[in-house]
Amino acid sequence: RHRGAALFLGQWFTLTERIVRSMAVEREFLPAIVVPGVFALGFYLPLRGIVADYGVDYAQFLMPIIVLQAMAFTATAAAQRSALESVRGMTKRLRTMPIVRGAPLAARLTAGALRATLSVLASVAFGTLLGFRFHGGIGQALAFYALAMAFVLVLSLGADAIGSLTRNPEATAQAMFLPQLVLGLFSTGFVPEEAFPSWAQGFARNQPISHFATAMRAIADGTATWSVVAPALWWTVAIAVVVVPLAVRAERRRS
Repeated sequence: RHRGAALFLGQWFTLTERIVRSMAVEREFLPAIVVPGVFALGFYLPLRGIVADYGVDYAQFLMPIIVLQAMAFTATAAAQRSALESVRGMTKRLRTMPIVRGAPLAARLTAGALRATLSVLASVAFGTLLGFRFHGGIGQALAFYALAMAFVLVLSLGADAIGSLTRNPEATAQAMFLPQLVLGLFSTGFVPEEAFPSWAQGFARNQPISHFATAMRAIADGTATWSVVAPALWWTVAIAVVVVPLAVRAERRRS
């Protein structure tokens, strides 16, 4: 049993290193750092005056959705990477090797988590320049990061499975982009609920992106309570219930 665990860890580390090197060569880390800043400025500059009418500090209000959008792009990249592994023949090559089941998936998720971490750090850095702060201290900052990572983990699991099953990087990217665009823009991440028409406020308030943005905003402000954070956690569990079996199926198909 210990030998099997050591074998898994060794293969996980080696495969993760391979993927990270590939990401570095293909310059995947650059957009992970730059894109959050582009999004932050792109929304902050034109909307800060409008949102100020609602009595909102827009830098503080905006940063959670910038982080969530960066996590969504990380998941899209994970889907493309999974599809490319099949297209380039890496999946077939791994089938001929004594690879422990689950090690390739763990490696892809770990590499994605590294990219996601860079995006979170970049988002917070850009947000700090605009006026964003963690008012609750280091503990809240870590909770903010943990919730962002939970979000990207469940998204990446589903995205990896979709990429593996479709084996089409372009189609996979398109399939991932539209839902994240619609849910992101139609959420309370960019503007308060009151800014939506009355008929749209219910959806904008209750969809998953809004719950994550609200929870992360409260964590950063130091005002988080269980009732505020719980919906985001329940959405994480609900998404996991859907994507974990899909990821297991895709991984079995790979091996």
